[in-house]
Amino acid sequence: MNVLRPSPWLLYSGLLFSLTSVTQAAQYDPLKTESGKSAAPIDLTMQDQSRNRDIPLRVYLPKSEQPAPVVLFSHGLGGARTGSQYLGEHWSARGYVVVYLQHPGSDEAVWKDVPVLQRLRALKSATTLQNTIDRYQDVSAVLDQLTRWNGESQHQFHQRMDLSRVGMSGHSYGAVTTQGVSGQSWRLLGKRYTDPRIKAAVMFSPSIHGRAEPADSFGQVSIPWMLLTGTKDTSPINDTTVADRREVYQGLPDSIDKYELVLFDAQHSAFSDGRQRRGLARRNPNHHKSILAVTTAFWDTYLLDSKQARQWLQGKACRGQLDPEDEWQLEVSKTGPVKN
Repeated sequence: MNVLRPSPWLLYSGLLFSLTSVTQAAQYDPLKTESGKSAAPIDLTMQDQSRNRDIPLRVYLPKSEQPAPVVLFSHGLGGARTGSQYLGEHWSARGYVVVYLQHPGSDEAVWKDVPVLQRLRALKSATTLQNTIDRYQDVSAVLDQLTRWNGESQHQFHQRMDLSRVGMSGHSYGAVTTQGVSGQSWRLLGKRYTDPRIKAAVMFSPSIHGRAEPADSFGQVSIPWMLLTGTKDTSPINDTTVADRREVYQGLPDSIDKYELVLFDAQHSAFSDGRQRRGLARRNPNHHKSILAVTTAFWDTYLLDSKQARQWLQGKACRGQLDPEDEWQLEVSKTGPVKN
């Protein structure tokens, strides 16, 4: 019987390749940014003339003036373009154009002039089907406008954006918005609002709709998704539980790369950066570091095609960034499930 044995050179080269991959992953650091103060964000308002609707924006530009990938962020119910700025500051420092959308009808105007005891009711009343559709359409309208600005030679955003590389993200109601434009199906709407320009999506505090089976809602998603929640991430608006949020991951198809991070002891406010309400436990300082690390590596993997970022995100280095009690799982379409 002839037994084929690999040559010493093949063994050596294979070992060298393996060591090189490990070294590259070890050198990659998603939290590292260039020194020096970043430019202040740019606030402006665009008008969607087809709907006679003004959409306030806040834009963070990276230091480089070369065309950069774009990440959109959608705020939660009762929020504004000024929320969760730690994300925009870091992502832009890593080389992304970050655009915060503010959605009229479900933004801070819903509760600001309402007596304190009536604010919860006012917020609940803003979670309408029409406001959800308006949010979906806001995203596509903003991408249309960014495309126009990118092509206008006199505009401050001229050729600053690579709109072939677009990521979408959002928190809470913003996660619902992100899901809706990134592949989710919702039978009640009668149509899908998927925008094919979006290449990857990150949801903070995701959720399911009604009694629909998760596989029916999320089975047609065709781009990479990352989901982040916490072991105390509940909501009084629609009685959403942590179990509800985690059903989204289970409903995603095996044909995509998908990731889920569950931060131990993290509440709904863990993904924001504003002042915490009285009575809430002090925010774990490592939560924001973990959020920034995994999301940055995700964008670098799927918007920049970085092999080093992929190795970090899917390897032990990522697990090492998280607290021991955090839950982290991923499933890569070519290799199957990986749990750490």
